Amino acid sequence: MNYCASPLIYQRRLTREVTVGDPGNGGVIIGGTHPIVMQSMLTCDTMDTAASVQQTLDLVAVGCQLVRITAPTVKDAANLKNIVAEMRSRGCNVPIVADIHFKPEAAMEAAQWVEKVRINPGNYADSKKFAVREYSDEQYNAELRRIEERFTPLVLLCKKLNRAMRIGTNHGSLSDRIMNRYGDSPLGMVESALEFAQIARKHDYHNFVFSMKASNPKVAIECYRLLVARLDERGPDWNYPIHLGVTEAGDGEDGRIKSAIGIGSLLCDGLGDTIRVSLTEDSPNEIAVCRDLLDQVPLLVNRKLTVSEITASYDPFAYERRETPEIELSETARCGGEQPVRVVVTQATWDKVAPKISPKADVKPEAVYEDLNVAEIDPLKDFEINCDTQLVTVKDDALLPPVAAFRLLAAKLKRLGRNNPILLKDCLTFEPVPLPPNIALLRASINIGALLADGIGDAILVRGESGAGQSLRLAYNILQAAGCRSFKTDYVACPSCGRTLFNLQTVTARIKDRTQHLKGVKIAIMGCIVNGPGEMADADFGYVGGAPGKINLYVGKKAVKFNIPEGEAVERLVDLIREHGKWVDAGVEDVNAAVTT
Repeated sequence: MNYCASPLIYQRRLTREVTVGDPGNGGVIIGGTHPIVMQSMLTCDTMDTAASVQQTLDLVAVGCQLVRITAPTVKDAANLKNIVAEMRSRGCNVPIVADIHFKPEAAMEAAQWVEKVRINPGNYADSKKFAVREYSDEQYNAELRRIEERFTPLVLLCKKLNRAMRIGTNHGSLSDRIMNRYGDSPLGMVESALEFAQIARKHDYHNFVFSMKASNPKVAIECYRLLVARLDERGPDWNYPIHLGVTEAGDGEDGRIKSAIGIGSLLCDGLGDTIRVSLTEDSPNEIAVCRDLLDQVPLLVNRKLTVSEITASYDPFAYERRETPEIELSETARCGGEQPVRVVVTQATWDKVAPKISPKADVKPEAVYEDLNVAEIDPLKDFEINCDTQLVTVKDDALLPPVAAFRLLAAKLKRLGRNNPILLKDCLTFEPVPLPPNIALLRASINIGALLADGIGDAILVRGESGAGQSLRLAYNILQAAGCRSFKTDYVACPSCGRTLFNLQTVTARIKDRTQHLKGVKIAIMGCIVNGPGEMADADFGYVGGAPGKINLYVGKKAVKFNIPEGEAVERLVDLIREHGKWVDAGVEDVNAAVTT
């Protein structure tokens, strides 16, 4: 199976066109050769018409091309009529997307008023009670028939009204039926979406896009690759557009890094026709990151240089770290084998940050590039390596961009029968002037993150970020986002919407203030039950809105504390972490903090 035309040469996947609204009057066309569409979502209550209109106008003002609004009930869905009418009266014709979970009746109502409907196959008509049972083929098929009965009316209505649809599967929110047959896996996500697509196609309805979202960037990448490969296997008329996103990415640098790894790497492989960056911040911030991500793609891919195809060193559909021998990297660190992916810095960075780093710090340089015994290779040329214990990297000024260059290097090593440890670089050439920090962050995250998701890389070097301390912190943050190192608390936080039962930005900041020193602990912060417990995926603890002013606390996917007053909930979360032996008191100095010189 193939998920893209070539992992070395950029070629955008050609898809059928999906029309959302009137393209001649504010609508958009997703797919084909049209530019990739940027979208975001409202955070206010859908019943608050004035706030919904204002947030939509604010998004459009910064370039948002599709605006999604949650419709958790039929009442909310009916109010979309008022929101859309007010928008149109103000001359704003941006297409509106209704976000539906659990209630087909709400989808039927919403489809009358908006240009697009998003449904989640995991909870649209299937059950999700985390029940374990065996389904015989007969029982499984009976469930499929029941789903078809529930889903067909929406398909027919959307076809009649010329509405678009997104069949959006989320990791962790698969139905019990899918979970019991496929597990909480990329394959299960793909199969769930394809079942709904098959129903739509049965009625000759094709105006839909797919999405495969996960909070773990590596899982998201694997899911999207598998989806595209399965679509290609089914034939050329299954070339539906793809919506890209990393769900519950969080806020600040972490949210941007996770999104850059998951979305950026797929864009650089030619996948994706519309994107959303999900941040626990004000929605307009998402569009700025979307635009910056899209701007980087032409600069990070190989469009011109012809490269002879070679068998890839990695399985794109099942993550596995490339096998290498363990070698000495420096006097204090080894890399390769079962060692964590190490952080290398330049001598200039070392000179600036080393005097300020505590011996107990988790964020610290582990080797200096100029001191390494590293073979610098131009992967476009033939080369020889005489032993597997030689650290290798791509030579600066190689004509390929980093992702293609390191993929080619790994593939050629495999052809030579070598499995040398590889030092990844975020850039191979240097800009005439330093990159702005936000752009340096995105480029490094895309280049290094894409390769780590392929299982390539035993050490990393960030040089595109000109700030010494910032480049060190960025390297560690990329490793944490890619699931390669854990040096601080990991947060999974949804971006807020009209379903949210508390102020996500305020509460997330409060939880971080109390827990950010907890190394190796993952905490999910979910505004409502739709995004929890299922979509908390592999979080250790969860803070989930259960009712207005009330919080439920989870251990894994199991709710253990119910209806806690919001004012007490953060401290009760701390108590829960302590009960499970994961709590440590913060020291006098925060040993997880990175220098910022």
